[in-house]
Amino acid sequence: MILTVFLCFFSASVFASYVLIPMDADGQKEHLKAYGITYWTLAKHENVKWLLNYRGGSFLLPDTEALRKECQIRGVSFEVLSDAKTESILKEIESPSQNMEAVVLEKAPKIAVYTPDGSVPWDDAVTMVLEYAEIPYEKIYDREVLADELVLYDWLHLHHEDFTGQYGKFYGRYRAALWYIQEKKDAEALATDLGYDKVSQEKLAVATKISDYVIGGGFMFAMCSATDSFDIALSAAGVDICEPMFDGDASDANYQSKIDFSSTFAFKNFDLEKNPQRYEFSNIDTTPFRRVNNDADYFSLKSFSAKWDPVPAMLCQNHTALVKGFMGQTTAYNSEVLKPTVLVLGKNKSNGEARYIHGVKGKGFFTFYGGHDPEDYQHLVGDPKTELKLHPTSPGYRLILNNILFPAAKKKKQKT
Repeated sequence: MILTVFLCFFSASVFASYVLIPMDADGQKEHLKAYGITYWTLAKHENVKWLLNYRGGSFLLPDTEALRKECQIRGVSFEVLSDAKTESILKEIESPSQNMEAVVLEKAPKIAVYTPDGSVPWDDAVTMVLEYAEIPYEKIYDREVLADELVLYDWLHLHHEDFTGQYGKFYGRYRAALWYIQEKKDAEALATDLGYDKVSQEKLAVATKISDYVIGGGFMFAMCSATDSFDIALSAAGVDICEPMFDGDASDANYQSKIDFSSTFAFKNFDLEKNPQRYEFSNIDTTPFRRVNNDADYFSLKSFSAKWDPVPAMLCQNHTALVKGFMGQTTAYNSEVLKPTVLVLGKNKSNGEARYIHGVKGKGFFTFYGGHDPEDYQHLVGDPKTELKLHPTSPGYRLILNNILFPAAKKKKQKT
């Protein structure tokens, strides 16, 4: 009898009810891999509490021996909590005086990355961080999208794509490069195989399918040129905005006047860049007009009410409110062409530009994030890949991973 009581006491003392994965600057040494641990737990059909604004957006997970071992293997810092400590933390979070909330994460989202065959993970910041955090994903491209396979996924990331059929506007500088010539041939062959006369028509069909996916309740996250070229393609449906070097015939006369902004997600009243030699799509992007020194290029995250606006609060969880800026073909967004329904989550105040935005479309959600690589300030064609093991606490990459977990949460109606 005494032995039985002792064994029960010993068993209870070895494992507490919960493990806290801290996400503040001092408490966590592997912020990015911490998201992978959270995803790993959800994949085992265990619920997780995301503690918004508590120690940088920490995670509260059920305590198991397997969890502790996995944290140790991946180098993720964790704290074992007693029941009393857990209850104390949750009571603090529940207090009306605290801008905190405990959001329940219920499922591991099925993730799709829109990217062409032959691409490698370091082509794209999202695939890089998914690989580093050990979060599984599947690659899809035009053929799968047009076959309505998006319904199989909870979350979609758009590769740094040009949905306008202008091949990334690389013509001016790279038209003689072998990679550019080959990519153009491959895109034309794919469009023909799918039954389209032009790449621009095929890409519009893809963008329309993605739009339908979001309107139907999907979650879309896009970066760099995939953001503005997506909206431009939707706005130019039925209008030829491509010059002869792109599609073999002249563009429509006065095509700017024929643009329809009603179908776009985030942008309105923008002016298209008509010069095919210029590495720019429109005045949505602020890159040509930026007057920001590299060392001073930061953007600040907006503070939202975790209790009343949990959606934007989730997307802004970080261990710092100030994030180092980084460039891309589309670096940041001209505030003057943002639709009034768009939430600005991150902004460079000195330059008046939006860096990180979010919105609702139909039953779904979208997030646009300007720039190419949060840890490579000005990534150029041919530059070496970023080694994320050198940036395990990257605030810029954390914003990407916030979006990964977003579909796992029980949603409350947004009040903002």
